[in-house]
Amino acid sequence: MFRILTIATLAPAFLFVEAPAVAQRIIPVAESPAPAPLPDYADYASLVLRSPLIIDVTVRNVSEIKGPEAVGVATGFGRFYLEADVLALVRGSEALPKRLGYVADLPLDAKGRPPKLSKMRALLFARTLPGRPDMVQLAALDGQRRWTPETDALVRRIAQEVVATDAPPMIIGVGNAFHVPGSLPGEGETQIFLTTKDGRPVSLSILRRPGESPRWAVALSEIVDEAAKPPERNTLLWYRLACSLPAKLPDSSVAGQADADATVAREDYALVVDSLGKCRRQPLPAL
Repeated sequence: MFRILTIATLAPAFLFVEAPAVAQRIIPVAESPAPAPLPDYADYASLVLRSPLIIDVTVRNVSEIKGPEAVGVATGFGRFYLEADVLALVRGSEALPKRLGYVADLPLDAKGRPPKLSKMRALLFARTLPGRPDMVQLAALDGQRRWTPETDALVRRIAQEVVATDAPPMIIGVGNAFHVPGSLPGEGETQIFLTTKDGRPVSLSILRRPGESPRWAVALSEIVDEAAKPPERNTLLWYRLACSLPAKLPDSSVAGQADADATVAREDYALVVDSLGKCRRQPLPAL
């Protein structure tokens, strides 16, 4: 049986070699290749949240599926049955066999050939398949991702955030928003209440003071802590906000308020959305 593993910090190692001098000329050291782009937090958070199982595997066998069982495959893709050896269970508590089977739609090259995946180490984002303990079902089209130290570390960190006792709830909408002007011109505070799947309170507060840039914070309780601050980027709370909030404050949130107060509330909401940044969350071709 495999169980959730703790996050291991893996750092790339670099070897520095002094370039030799030949015939009184200095031979410059060749430039190092550009580092691979870091995995996107939003993409992987989306996969982790929808996947009861996350499995570290090594692919062993790949067989193409044709005929009626391949109906519905997107253009440029093929459907394949893969077998993989289980290395570790990153998320989940299921008892897994040493080798698992699963089906994946994989991108084909320009000549219609599948990628070479034999012996590739991968992370499977999956769920159990009823009645088939020797198989799993990928939780998304891109539910098979190539393993890298960076991806492994990120996925394990997100998995730990998701099961933490203080994990932020899923945000499903925006409730009422209120702006209260202060006693001085340009002074005031806006509170925006969010709706969540499990009913837990989440609110945004934006504070304006004369001569200062507006400051905002998020609260996960009914009491707004004066020391509260915006969430750090690439954390589960940031993801819940950046990937769930609508682009604009709904008109229903400021219904009944004075026009001037409603205008400031909309501006403060836009400030929060802009500060959070874009949530990319784009499906990647399964590899």
